[in-house]
Amino acid sequence: MAVNKQQLDRIASGKGFIAALDQSGGSTPKALKLYGIDESAYSGDAEMFDLVHQMRARIVTSPAFNGERVLGAILFERTLDDSFAGQEAATYLWETKQVVPFLKIDKGLEDEADGVQLLKPIPDLAALLARAKAKGVFGTKERSVIKANNAAGIAAVLDQQFALGQQVLDAGLIPIIEPEVDIKAADKEAIEAELKQGLLARLDKVDPQTPVILKLTLPSVDGYFQELVDHPSVLKVVALSGGYARDDANAKLARNPGVIASFSRALTEGLSAQQSDDAFNQALDTAIESIYRASIA
Repeated sequence: MAVNKQQLDRIASGKGFIAALDQSGGSTPKALKLYGIDESAYSGDAEMFDLVHQMRARIVTSPAFNGERVLGAILFERTLDDSFAGQEAATYLWETKQVVPFLKIDKGLEDEADGVQLLKPIPDLAALLARAKAKGVFGTKERSVIKANNAAGIAAVLDQQFALGQQVLDAGLIPIIEPEVDIKAADKEAIEAELKQGLLARLDKVDPQTPVILKLTLPSVDGYFQELVDHPSVLKVVALSGGYARDDANAKLARNPGVIASFSRALTEGLSAQQSDDAFNQALDTAIESIYRASIA
């Protein structure tokens, strides 16, 4: 099943970054609090998800948010069945904004073992991928976390990520493989060395005709992921902000040519539910411009 060629070319050669708008059940309360909505303002998941959808809709319908600087956007599964400005979410992103839609498919993380947190099982994965494809989604995102330099744990993360990535490719979608390294890890640099070797070994087995996207923590050594950027089986290397403030994340990103942003919290930093539309759009424009500049540096 073929991927959308127009969207593939957009990600491969377009200038910009991927917006991560995929806060899930675990991260939504924090995202809403940063947006100026306290937990006392809602009760239960339904109200919480409705409020965060309003935040996402305000972002993507803003004049500041379009394909000129934003290449793609990652959606939460509930958003896939929701709408922006009266259009299905994925359709609106691509047809109205020229932003390539991705879908977060992971269901969270297992408890830590061997210094890592693997993905929880994803029930009904085939049906979810088929539904995403039918709705015009281009690719998926799946996040694991590495917290210590444990070779067995890192290998387990990569084996799981690439096996899942192959299922995604088989469904005609492009996977964003995300083995996040905890920025607070004491041996972060050593983890990145082990991770890079593991990624290169597995990428050599991926057909360049069906490339993958890598989403990685900004490295301790500038330019350390250049071999991954240049690999024929890698469509794009994108970076997560990982808890860094936006200015710090942008500065680090700009020192890694060929890597673009896929920021979540750093993108929404400074946005507030209490802002007027003009103030909100100005703040979002400032955020998007700064991340765009760092991504094309």
